[in-house]
Amino acid sequence: MAATDPQVLALAAQITESREQDIPLLLLKLKGILSSPSLGCEESNKIKQDIYDYGLTQYCLLVLKQDHAQLHGAWATAAQLAEILSHCCVGLEVKEDPEEFYTKFLPSVVDSLLVLGKRLQARFIRAIKDKEKQDFLHWFQIVTDAICWLFGGHVQLAARVLQNDRFLQLLITDDVDTAIVMMSVLHNILRINSSVLLQVEEETLHSVLDELVYKLSSTMNPAVGSASTKLLLLVAKSCKQLVQLFTARYKGLKGLLSKQWTGKGFDREVNQLLDLLYLEQSSGKGEMQQHEAACIIQAAWRGFQTRKRLKKLPQAVVTLQRSFRAKREQELQHLMKQKEDEALKLQMQLQRRRAMRLFHERQLALLEVVHASQVNKYMQEMEEKSALTIQRFWRGYRARRIFHQQKQSLKEYKAAVIIQRAACKFLEKRRRRRPLCPWKEPKGLTDEQRLALQQKVDDYIKLHPASQMSEETSKELHMQAQAKLAQFLLRNRLDQRAAQRREALLAQVNTDVELLMNAPGLAETTEKDFGAFMSRSIPVATKARQAHNTMLKYTRWPWWKKLGDEFMEDDVIPDDAINTELETLFIGGKKSF
Repeated sequence: MAATDPQVLALAAQITESREQDIPLLLLKLKGILSSPSLGCEESNKIKQDIYDYGLTQYCLLVLKQDHAQLHGAWATAAQLAEILSHCCVGLEVKEDPEEFYTKFLPSVVDSLLVLGKRLQARFIRAIKDKEKQDFLHWFQIVTDAICWLFGGHVQLAARVLQNDRFLQLLITDDVDTAIVMMSVLHNILRINSSVLLQVEEETLHSVLDELVYKLSSTMNPAVGSASTKLLLLVAKSCKQLVQLFTARYKGLKGLLSKQWTGKGFDREVNQLLDLLYLEQSSGKGEMQQHEAACIIQAAWRGFQTRKRLKKLPQAVVTLQRSFRAKREQELQHLMKQKEDEALKLQMQLQRRRAMRLFHERQLALLEVVHASQVNKYMQEMEEKSALTIQRFWRGYRARRIFHQQKQSLKEYKAAVIIQRAACKFLEKRRRRRPLCPWKEPKGLTDEQRLALQQKVDDYIKLHPASQMSEETSKELHMQAQAKLAQFLLRNRLDQRAAQRREALLAQVNTDVELLMNAPGLAETTEKDFGAFMSRSIPVATKARQAHNTMLKYTRWPWWKKLGDEFMEDDVIPDDAINTELETLFIGGKKSF
């Protein structure tokens, strides 16, 4: 392995130890190292390899990506670094990780150079003084030469340069000087790789050709016209397919060249381009007739499709308007809700600030009244009250949340019961409506079957003779059957009444539960809400009042009257104590027996 060049090694060490703002000026020393007259081809490639290994080319790329106005020397330094970076990349053969160099580093260098060229072009166009315009144009030419040198050494970069959006932005300009420079770059691309236009996307190809034809039609400058004509001629000579594209896409190009650009000093190129266009036109007449026939068929088909769509257009318009109005209404509702939320949030903030201010004012006023020795005691009491208030609100919030969860579960349970009841009724009705099977007359017996059956009956009677029953026994058995039947019917009627009573009690319980679940809070209760929990019957209300008084009396009994209640719960009142005076109970505004 050969030794590293001492100049490169010293420069790398100096850059490592220098400040960031001094690095661009140090990197300019690479130009002197690369342009040394004593270097041969192999020595030059070895120095480029050392520069890449020590990361100096990466430093150049990073500097080009920075703000060039803040560099020492500004745009001149940036242009020289672009030239140095291009020379360092050409002729370099990376042996370690070549994929990263060719697929990542080189495309990044191309993008950075094109970005620098675009900025210099913009500065050149905005410049007012002639000295500034000359300087920016000189630096712009240095950057474009670096780009040409780069894709000249790496042919695969020509297609990437041509497909880059910034290259098209540089080419699409009304400035004459920069336009001529960019057309020279495009000429070098086509000269190095003549088939590059067939490798790029169709949109990029059309954009380049459109710009060249536009420059021929929009300017009278001979330099621009000559450069555009030479480029179009080079494109036409490189591929016959592109000549067909000229004749099909730019039908007025022949007249433009013959009328506007004949006798301008480059007639030879104009005549060659016209000959190619006329030759292609003469050979494509037969194809043109087929093309016209196909166009007619396509036009008829498109007309039919258009008329078909127009018939459906009113319905589509109505649907579109409906969806648009619905979307607009939804957006308006969303905006209104957002405004309401913001207003509510602002109002809550104002109320909170006002409450805090009143609280602090009240504290200050109380501190003025309270004696100094009682301040700590007063603050401790206030902390305890605050803690109790916070705990009370938290318990209330937790109880309300649990209640809402149970309320949702109860609603789901009631919904399931309703659905099950409806399904059972539906199934019962369907079973009742099921038609009975029509009666079918049995088949008649033959004489032999009738004799065999009669013989079986006679044999059975002989084996099992019937017992004789008296008339009194028969009547007694009949009376017993009638009594049991009457008892069964009476019990059945009682069971039905009990079932109706259970259903009524269940309906009453459900109504009471629904009233309690839907009842408003105590803070929101009005006089009308009391009516739902009060009975309109005076006797029932009187009984309820008496039951309440009886419960109060029981709770006030002395201890010697409750000696037998040690094992009873505190909240349970014996039924005998209540039933001594009452035999009814008032629940939820209704009377239960």
